[in-house]
Amino acid sequence: MLQSLSVENYALIDKLNIEFKQGLNIITGETGAGKSILLGALGLILGQRADTSTLKNPEKSCIIEGIFNIEKMNLAKFFEGNDIEYDKQAAIRRLITPSGKSRAFINDTPVNLTTLRDFGLMLIDIHSQHETLLISNHNFQMNVLDVAAGNNALLLQYQQTFASYKKEDKKLQDLIEEQNKSAADFDYYTFQYQQLADANLAEEEQEALEEEEKELSNAETIKTELQFCSEAISESDMAIIHTLKSCQQSVRRIKDVFHKSESILERLDSISIEIKDISDEIINFNEKIEINPERLRQVKERLDLLYTLQQKHRVSSVAELLSLRDEFESKLSLIANFDEQIEKQRMLTSALHAETKALAIQLSEKRKSVTEQIHNYIEHQLSELGMPHAKVQIDINETELTNTGIDKVEFLFSANKLLPLQSVAKVASGGEMSRLMLSIKTLLAKKGDLPTIIFDEIDTGVSGEVADKMGSIIKDVSQSIQVINITHLPQIASKGDYHFFVYKETGDAATSTQIKLLNAQERISEIAKMLSGKNITDAAIKNAKALLNN
Repeated sequence: MLQSLSVENYALIDKLNIEFKQGLNIITGETGAGKSILLGALGLILGQRADTSTLKNPEKSCIIEGIFNIEKMNLAKFFEGNDIEYDKQAAIRRLITPSGKSRAFINDTPVNLTTLRDFGLMLIDIHSQHETLLISNHNFQMNVLDVAAGNNALLLQYQQTFASYKKEDKKLQDLIEEQNKSAADFDYYTFQYQQLADANLAEEEQEALEEEEKELSNAETIKTELQFCSEAISESDMAIIHTLKSCQQSVRRIKDVFHKSESILERLDSISIEIKDISDEIINFNEKIEINPERLRQVKERLDLLYTLQQKHRVSSVAELLSLRDEFESKLSLIANFDEQIEKQRMLTSALHAETKALAIQLSEKRKSVTEQIHNYIEHQLSELGMPHAKVQIDINETELTNTGIDKVEFLFSANKLLPLQSVAKVASGGEMSRLMLSIKTLLAKKGDLPTIIFDEIDTGVSGEVADKMGSIIKDVSQSIQVINITHLPQIASKGDYHFFVYKETGDAATSTQIKLLNAQERISEIAKMLSGKNITDAAIKNAKALLNN
């Protein structure tokens, strides 16, 4: 229940505070006084978007706060799920700064607009004038059936299952699409893989082949130079090794008389050993190097293959070619396993479809079970509202699975027994739409669990005895939930438990909207003015008292 609403620096409002009560709260006032502004302010704390154009003083912040009694609403899980401290009273505050920034709080905990909107939907149903057009909206019509049938829990279960089914069905369709695409690529992947597999690649082979190719290409030059070195070191008459041997002999001849030469002899011996090793290694290399055109051709062909494959696949190493080969192999394996994957996914999707369809059938049966009850209730209400021959029919036809089930719902209406039933949008006039919407809203109020409903001039297009009947129906609704009703009709205003009057107050600098709770005498005057205009007559006063005492 909405206990209070405080508004500061919003539109024409400087600052005001309203204390609402349980029962029927009536709001009246002259056109343009600011009644709709109050709804706008309330909309902000229920999650509507805002901008700086709503600030009365653009240099100050706008602050709107609503206090709600939620003690009997079982909302503890919502608070826990959003990490908000729970209390039997919920304070919702909205702050809009001059810079355009907006902040929202529930019990002083900052929340985003989505959370605020979700919370607001559990607190208040606001019916504004343009929402009468919702009667012809199929989603609204479906919601009427679900509320009347008490489908909240079942509908939530269905929608969760439906979402899972759609998710898994998309996976199935993606797999099938990928299989079709992959099938077209199968030959391509097979060719690429086979070419790389047939190449018998080895990760280090390119470096070894490039080194071998250099040796084979330059074998004659290498052998010539090695032969020259071999002759210079050990094979010619003037070979280094012979000269070194002569030096060793000379030093040995003087070592007994020139002891300092011993170190020189040791070094010469060491050099001699090293030169002998070098000579042997050169001879060994020279023997192994062979001029082999056939092997050179083979090496060049192998390298050409490696270079061609790298250029083709735009890589720079054999290691990358091996990685590509493994990737093609994986793709081929995946294609080969598609049938198995698709079959598993098809079985999962089929099971979810069956579960979703079963829940949809349950929803449909429950909806169909309350259609007659809804017909009778709305027709009774319309009869009370001066439409004794009005007929309502709800057609439910099966369609494909959607987020609301397998039902396509159509509300049919006729205001006259001589006229055929047709779609509401085609045949109902403005006044008939208002009465029809009130009948539906009262049904929703009684069947639903919202603590507060707000009617913004739902009485548009009616007057006289019908208006009086409409007031009685609204009064009846207020026995079970809080009703806030904005009206221009005295017949409805007189039914209120509490009567608030909205007016403009003009000061030296600006005009502002004010609101006050009328006392008994002020109520008589306001209803009399609604009956006769500004010039209140004795007859109007008498009629006002009669309405209030009725």
